[in-house]
Amino acid sequence: MKNQIINKIENQKFVVGVIGLGYVGLPLALCFAEKNFSVIGFDVDEEKVAGISNSKSYIKHIYNERISFAVNSKKIRATNNFSELKKCNAILIAVPTPLNKNREPEMKYIISTAENISKNLQKGQLVVLESTTYPGTTEEILIPILEKSGLKCNKDFFVAFSPEREDPNNPNYKTETIPKVVGSNSKIGLELAEKLYQQIVIKTVPVSSLKTAEATKLVENIFRSVNIALVNELKMTFDKMGIDIWEVIDAAKTKPFGFMPFYPGPGLGGHCIPIDPFYLTWKAREYGEATRFIELAGEINTSMPDFVIKKVSGALNKNKKSINGSKILILGLAYKANVDDYRESPSFELMKSLKSLGANVYYNDPHISIIGKTREYSDFNAMTSSKINDKYDLILIATAHDEYKKINFSKFSCPVVDTRNIAKGKNVIKA
Repeated sequence: MKNQIINKIENQKFVVGVIGLGYVGLPLALCFAEKNFSVIGFDVDEEKVAGISNSKSYIKHIYNERISFAVNSKKIRATNNFSELKKCNAILIAVPTPLNKNREPEMKYIISTAENISKNLQKGQLVVLESTTYPGTTEEILIPILEKSGLKCNKDFFVAFSPEREDPNNPNYKTETIPKVVGSNSKIGLELAEKLYQQIVIKTVPVSSLKTAEATKLVENIFRSVNIALVNELKMTFDKMGIDIWEVIDAAKTKPFGFMPFYPGPGLGGHCIPIDPFYLTWKAREYGEATRFIELAGEINTSMPDFVIKKVSGALNKNKKSINGSKILILGLAYKANVDDYRESPSFELMKSLKSLGANVYYNDPHISIIGKTREYSDFNAMTSSKINDKYDLILIATAHDEYKKINFSKFSCPVVDTRNIAKGKNVIKA
């Protein structure tokens, strides 16, 4: 069986199914299609299925032309009919893994996906989980559900875990140029998963187990969370001392060894850093371990919007105004510069806090013309991007979009609170 599968992979006779066509799944599917594999994309979102079918991208940094090429060459198609999983040789899972209200892992998307696969599972298929999750998920949740099909793992089908490493709109790295970590619970499963990913990425990095692969992704994002929390804490401390944290970091990074620059901000955003560390803290409790360092970092990072609000209040007070009744424009809804992704964006927390204090809140984002449906911030659903002008009581820079770096904020009569160190002028207050 193994040799037959490898032969199919090497000769691009392998049908690749990708479940979840978002920021991870869509570029992954396109990579395989561009390497001459037949790809079937699965998603419960009918708009995404329709978008691909009509060669229309719903992600800013993925151009229509790229989807059109794959669709017209008949190398990719999208569907919400999960019975078509039977036609796939490999099934790659890239579904969301959020936290619930208690900051515990929400496994419902992985569970429902596994159940759909189980109903359609075929002998010889390779199933790979890419969704970020806690160590043990593949063995404790995915495999048992798949085996409800009556087929046995490592006898009838194979399983691997390969954590996604997408960084949307990063000009230096894309899916193909980022090494891919791969782990499995069998030698054959590892060999097959490696062989598959070697067709699209520059390098695969095999590890000894599924748990090791799952843990690798968490370590990558915990590393960033802890270091960002450190500079956020230093920012607040240095602010009271009258020291500019950004100047300090610029000076420190001239050291050619032993230092890596991280930068403060208004809070963490995106689907990785605000969420992933808590997957490990939750799982660690099962083993009687308290991950105090990780939890402290999370507390610091989630407190940053409060620090920014204090800066906003102070800036308005100098003009003999209060937050209550003030018109405040937030620049940047996206969680990072030059993308259209506002998942877990700290801008929402800033807008929510300012509105609760009586402010009239507006936003501008050149990449997000209208706010779609959000579960936690429904007050802002369907809100549209406003123009940047001098008619506001205060402007708050939350995202360092390139478009904002071209603006001369010193010409504005209102105060400008800058959380990203991109503005200059006597009216600019760093936060």
